[in-house]
Amino acid sequence: MALEGGMKCVKFLVFFFNFLFWLCGIALIVIGVLVQLELNKTLIMSSPSASGAPIVIIVVGVVIFFVSFFGCCGASKENYCMVTTFAVLLTCIFLVEIAAAIAGYIFKDKVRTALQGGLEDAMMKYSKDELVKETMDELQKKYSCCGAHNYTDWFHYDPFKGNNSVPKSCCQANATLPTCNVNPTADTINVQGCAESIEAWLKKHIVIVAAVALGIAFFELLGIVFACCLMRGIRRGYEVM
Repeated sequence: MALEGGMKCVKFLVFFFNFLFWLCGIALIVIGVLVQLELNKTLIMSSPSASGAPIVIIVVGVVIFFVSFFGCCGASKENYCMVTTFAVLLTCIFLVEIAAAIAGYIFKDKVRTALQGGLEDAMMKYSKDELVKETMDELQKKYSCCGAHNYTDWFHYDPFKGNNSVPKSCCQANATLPTCNVNPTADTINVQGCAESIEAWLKKHIVIVAAVALGIAFFELLGIVFACCLMRGIRRGYEVM
């Protein structure tokens, strides 16, 4: 009876952890979508290294979302094959997350390069594409920045080449002069480059992503352990109610 009661507890824990996985899957999907939308506004989504991370997060979130339902079905029906498959899938997800974390650490120094490349491409199209113009202006206002490396980048692109000016979106929020973008100085415009500002934003928020990932990894390990315990109980023929 003690063993039967123990297996009931394990079955309950498998249900509990699957509910947590379901929530974690939703959290990852939301985080991935938000990061994707934010990076899309930086005009660097043409870079595979920039767009890969949020896509991986979304895919992992969707997989966890569905695998959690699979685990619940296996536990409720006390099906050895389904519980085993659930444990294997969860282990694979855990390994993929570890690989993604390692890859993220290895390629972290390429973030600024990707940002600068995307921003320079947008600056080149600034006078030719109205959508790019509006997005670039919104970006510079949001991050209080100007250009890719710094505000002087604009001196090499139309329509600012040769007239020593920058877009008005580079002007500081408290600027009152209508010509604040002409003959710009540190007193009238934001001189910091957008690549540096966006990179700082990403580093600030990556802590949240890392904390969520660590929490998910911890619960995944527990889920794998309890799934294996349930598999052992089912295999031995104990009836789990």
